[in-house]
Amino acid sequence: MNTTVESQLSIRNLSKVFKTGDGVRNISLDIAKGEMVTLLGPSGCGKTTVLRSIGGFLEPDHGDILIRGNSVLNLPPEKRPTAMVFQSYNLWPHMTVYENLAFGLKIRKYKKPDIEREVTAALELVQLSSAASKNPTQLSGGQQQRVALARALLLKPDVLLLDEPFSALDAKLRMEMREELRDIQTLTEMTMVFVTHDQEEALSISDRIVVMHGGQIEQLSTPQEIYDAPQSSFVASFIGRINVLKGVSDGQHITVGELRVPNPNVALPIGDCIVAVRPEDIYLSTQAGGLEGQIRQVMVLGHYAEISVNYKEETLKVFVPREQAATLHPGQSISLMFHKMNVFPAISVSEVAPRQEAHA
Repeated sequence: MNTTVESQLSIRNLSKVFKTGDGVRNISLDIAKGEMVTLLGPSGCGKTTVLRSIGGFLEPDHGDILIRGNSVLNLPPEKRPTAMVFQSYNLWPHMTVYENLAFGLKIRKYKKPDIEREVTAALELVQLSSAASKNPTQLSGGQQQRVALARALLLKPDVLLLDEPFSALDAKLRMEMREELRDIQTLTEMTMVFVTHDQEEALSISDRIVVMHGGQIEQLSTPQEIYDAPQSSFVASFIGRINVLKGVSDGQHITVGELRVPNPNVALPIGDCIVAVRPEDIYLSTQAGGLEGQIRQVMVLGHYAEISVNYKEETLKVFVPREQAATLHPGQSISLMFHKMNVFPAISVSEVAPRQEAHA
């Protein structure tokens, strides 16, 4: 996306480096009005530094931040057209839910009828109309986070910032809150920047994802493109389940062990390479020339099964239909082939993202 005044939020060459060396360097990003963009990456990658810089809680070393075409660098947090929802709910326990929501509007000199109308609408939006007279301590964690979200929405920010807002909730509540947030974002057409380290969360709610690593943007794209066409071995390893194998390219083909397949990356240098293949893109074959291995474990996970296969020193994960899994057993010899794969230049193992599951 080109940097224009039509962008709701523009980050230009943003740098903020701490004494530890952590931080971000020359980050540029444009977000359109009504778009939900997620900053995703492991701890220390710089995603929260970017978010807090947008909100005015950190002062960048270099660069600029524009909202609706106007720089906000010299504005304190309370003067910026932004609102932030944190992990902690930060609700006043001595006030009712209604009073918590009304407080910010009173500060802004809203008239009483306007406050009542706005707060009532916000409570309806987060499905908490019946909780107006309750104290925050009487609410569940999910309900308290809804109140915190409603409070931020009441400020009608040009950009809503969310810093891992659901990380303190259990898995079921997190999933429900994701769906509700996406519904609210669609209904209000509000521009949102969401920070998380949970790749499943990012894939489920985002219009676009910014994958960050070492203070840099590794890839900026839609969830589908990030998953199907990762641009680096780090992105491939960080997003979703994946098998990483060593291969060799001769330009036209990739060889992995006994398997020789067409090269999907024509820009790949000849020589050693990294092959990344997702469990759903591996299939069991009766033909010769595949990766010969032995089944280590069969785990039925609802409508599909996860097969662990010992291949040389590696354990490969393969997803198969549940019906097919009924014919498989530990110790069985099988041959594996690929429907599709991604290949990257050979790099050190330390540059590949650590295997991460979506946090439960």
